[in-house]
Formats: sequence, C-alpha cells, structure tokens
Amino acid sequence: MRVALFLTCVNDTLYPDTGRAVVKLLTRLGVEVDFPSAQTCCGQAHYNTGYRHEAEPLARKFSDVFRDYEAIVTPSGSCGAMVRELYPRMGERARAEGRGDTLARTLAPVVPRTYELTEFLVDVLGVTDVGAYYPHEVTYHPTCHGLRSLGLGDRPLRLLRAVKGLELVALPGAEECCGFGGTFAVKNADVSAAMGTDKVRNAESTGAEVLCAGDNSCLMHLGGTMSRLRSRMRPVHIAEILASTEEEPAA
Repeated sequence: MRVALFLTCVNDTLYPDTGRAVVKLLTRLGVEVDFPSAQTCCGQAHYNTGYRHEAEPLARKFSDVFRDYEAIVTPSGSCGAMVRELYPRMGERARAEGRGDTLARTLAPVVPRTYELTEFLVDVLGVTDVGAYYPHEVTYHPTCHGLRSLGLGDRPLRLLRAVKGLELVALPGAEECCGFGGTFAVKNADVSAAMGTDKVRNAESTGAEVLCAGDNSCLMHLGGTMSRLRSRMRPVHIAEILASTEEEPAA
C-alpha cells in the first residue's frame, strides 16, 4: 500500500522526530510511505481564527498535492479533523455564497482518504499489536479533535495496551481539554494556563513517567506547563512509542 505522510506545520517545524517515527512504524508494517515535498499548511490555523477565505487556497493546495494517494496519514488529530470535518464545510459555505461547487469538488477526493495515524493502523491496516516495545509507565490524553471530531475512541488505547513492556495508567479527567486550542492559548492565556495546569496535575497523580497524546500541539502546551511546574513527567507523541522496538528503543 502506498500512502502519503502529511506531517503538519507543527511537526515539520518543531517535532520532526514524530514524522520519522511514523515512517519507521509504517515501513515496518509493510507500507510504502511517500513524503510529498510540496505539502504546506492545511489551513486550520487560518480557518479557526476566522480567516475562512484565506484558508481556501491552502485547502486547494492540499488536495492538489495529496489527491492521487490511496491514503493520507497524519500524526495529528487536529489537522486530520480539518480535512475530514471542515473541508466539506468550506465547500458547502462557498456554494451557499453563490460561488458554485468548484471548491467542494476540488476538496472531495482527499476527505475520505485522510486518516489520523491510530485510526489508519486499526481501521485500514487492521492491527493493534505493531511490534512495539516501550518499558515505561504511560498515561494517555485524548486530544479534543481526535476525541470529538474524528471519534477515535479507544483505538489509541488498544494500540498502547499491546505495546510490550508498557504499563498504561488511566488519566483522571481524560476527556477534559488541555487548554491549548491553537489561538485560544494566546487570546485566553490565563484560562489556557489554568486548564493546562489541571491536566498536568491529573497526569502527575497517576504516577506515570510519560504523558502520551496524538497531537504535538497539545503536547507542546502541556510540556511547557510541565517545565514551569518542574514536573518529572515528559510528553511523548504516540507515534514515537509505537515506533520503538527492543532492537531500536526510544528514549
């Protein structure tokens, strides 16, 4: 199977090891992975900040770059939700504004082919045991877009439970937002910081070494909170856990 890795802006700029982990993991599972170098931002930041029309050229670019792949895999629930949930909405809004159905037709091919990493593994490849090894105590935070927009459910937990050596500890208040929310963290900094503190305190109460999630944007927010609180925990993207093996263990 030939798939494209949609890395996303945050990962490309700040967390390239997550992208490398996705490639390592999928290659180990027999998937041919391409990284289209022409990929850019999906437009989520623009759209969520109110610049809907400015997001449209980025959405068209996304479709142009990825439309010929069998599947598009991203290690980001929020960017995956942008394509799956909001691209169709953008097309409908353009039609409602009397601009025809060109945008909707342009975006339609990529919408059903875009998958967040854990749903691709479970739903498309049909695996939960990916041969990973990670001898640490881990608690999992289900980020808002993955939980509410994509409906990932227990897919990430099923994958983590199958990791050799990993002890999965339940996170109190798991379904509560961490407070990042993109520009929400800028516009409502005090509320965002308080929510992040609550999430980290709940994570610390588990006694786990690692706080895991499927979005590095949320982990960036929580990692900063951990640093300010001098927490002994560390944030790790689920892709890096699943890519770890006994032969090539992650830190």
